[in-house]
Amino acid sequence: EVQLQASGGGLVQAGGSLRLSCAASGIPFDDYVIGWLRQAPGKEREGVSCIGNFGEVTYYSDSVKGRFTISIDNAKKMVYLQMNNLSPEDTAVYYCAADPRGCWVTKLAHFGSWGQGTLVTVSS
Repeated sequence: EVQLQASGGGLVQAGGSLRLSCAASGIPFDDYVIGWLRQAPGKEREGVSCIGNFGEVTYYSDSVKGRFTISIDNAKKMVYLQMNNLSPEDTAVYYCAADPRGCWVTKLAHFGSWGQGTLVTVSS
């Protein structure tokens, strides 16, 4: 059974930073990619970032490129999203997600498995 637990959200001021963590289990890392999705109130979900099981593939949406960094710890089965220079537009519930098809699914915000989200709120 796939389990994806996101944590690390909170309230930050614009320009600040947060690091989100995703604890993954029930996933053979050789066959799955791990990504982050977000959904703001009243908006459709958006694919934010994705990483291959050994970091050989990374993906970032245009809106976060240069500000966010995704990383993976295979031994701990953890994936992280370092978010810098946050803006109010980044306010959303962030979800850890997994899919065996590849990081291209991030562009569609269409991962096969989602976990419980963590709320990120960025104040002006």
